[in-house]
Amino acid sequence: MAEAMISGMVQSDLVTPSQIIVSNRSNTNRLNELKYKYGIQAQKREDLDFATIDLFVLAMKPKDIDSVLESLRPHLNPHQTIISVLAGITTSHMESHLPEKQQVIRVMPNTSSMIGESATAIAPGAHAPKDRIYLTKSLMESFGEAYIIDEAHMDIFTGIAGSGPAYFYNLMEHMEQAGIEAGLDGELARSIGAQTILGAAKMIQEREETPTELRENVTSPNGTTAAGLNALDLHGGGKAVSAAIKGAASRSKEMSKQAEQPLVATN
Repeated sequence: MAEAMISGMVQSDLVTPSQIIVSNRSNTNRLNELKYKYGIQAQKREDLDFATIDLFVLAMKPKDIDSVLESLRPHLNPHQTIISVLAGITTSHMESHLPEKQQVIRVMPNTSSMIGESATAIAPGAHAPKDRIYLTKSLMESFGEAYIIDEAHMDIFTGIAGSGPAYFYNLMEHMEQAGIEAGLDGELARSIGAQTILGAAKMIQEREETPTELRENVTSPNGTTAAGLNALDLHGGGKAVSAAIKGAASRSKEMSKQAEQPLVATN
């Protein structure tokens, strides 16, 4: 995800590669790979000049967040912004490990950021100023669409957009298999299915009709589409999608609670 974000930012006109610095705990090979691929700077953590950094983008494993925040704390000033890509870690949790009134913004891209088509949520913390919120939005829009939401809605966003690509990949698997069983070449069936989903998505984006109206427009009484939709209803297709979103959102909420539980040392 970090590389996808770097790729999007480098391709935009908002920042130059020289303005981006990457660092990690110890993987020098990975730093050099990113440096030469994108023309950005790469530095060991101990060599960072913290005072010159405007935005810190944290993209590591959530279990490491507390130690990272504690290591950052002594180096921060009130005008610097922490942008977190970590799933399950709330802005209030991060703020509790940082200097008072530190600027924190939580973002959640999805994997489509790799091709510049992410749906990214932005949830500002209590002390994030509007100019930094909109700067963050501009950066996130360099690899897709970005939406400013209340943090309370981050779990349902995860269910829809964070996990959403997998639902469509699963749908594609079934469409492809149905085509193969009817005699189509697998790659041809996959291409047909992908173009169909792409076209439907663009119809929703570019036309004024609601999804319900678009569905009704293409559904003739007793026609082929009506038969297909009846089969979906019979097998619980729509309810399954709703259940998938709610299930993912519920798990996101559970993970947030688990991530923020204090560690208790035991003998």
